[in-house]
Amino acid sequence: MSEQTQNPEQEVELNEEISKMQADVEAAVEAADQHAEQEQSPEAEIAMLYAELEAAKQTIADQKDGVVRAAADVDNIRRRAAQDVEKAHKFALEKFANELLPVIDNLERAIEFSDKENDTLKPLLEGIDMTVKSFNDAVSKFGVEIVNPQGEQFNPDFHQAMSIQPSNDVTPNTVLAVMQKGYTLNGRLLRPAMVMVSKAADA
Repeated sequence: MSEQTQNPEQEVELNEEISKMQADVEAAVEAADQHAEQEQSPEAEIAMLYAELEAAKQTIADQKDGVVRAAADVDNIRRRAAQDVEKAHKFALEKFANELLPVIDNLERAIEFSDKENDTLKPLLEGIDMTVKSFNDAVSKFGVEIVNPQGEQFNPDFHQAMSIQPSNDVTPNTVLAVMQKGYTLNGRLLRPAMVMVSKAADA
């Protein structure tokens, strides 16, 4: 048997050593691959950081937009609430004022259709006239104003035409007579004035 011939035990040891070396090489290759994956080029790292920066900027922009919208919503709610309170203050007396208007109308009619030449009635008429003035002064303190457009141009926003009369004396659409006064409350129409309106006379 030659000197190069190996016994079975030596052959097993040699195979084990070869296997161990192969395993070490594979582990080293795997570790090198992982290290290569973990280590990026400077350009790749810059690109990744730039992407993260852009994402952060977008998040901040979205949050800022949300805050601005929320502030605008709060401002709109506050403005609407203030307007509602203002309207409530201005027009809280609307129903009450409407109930008073017929009383004022009746007092004015009593003066208009009474016998002003009757000396016996003069003190009574003076009292009624003072009462009407007191009513008007009282309601005007709360924003109620009289609409008495005698001689003015007809305004459909505040006047209601009850009849039309041809006339050469005034321009067309002039209020010739006020049949019933109108009233406003802080600029809002409570009741239109009932009027007679002129038109051009037939040739």
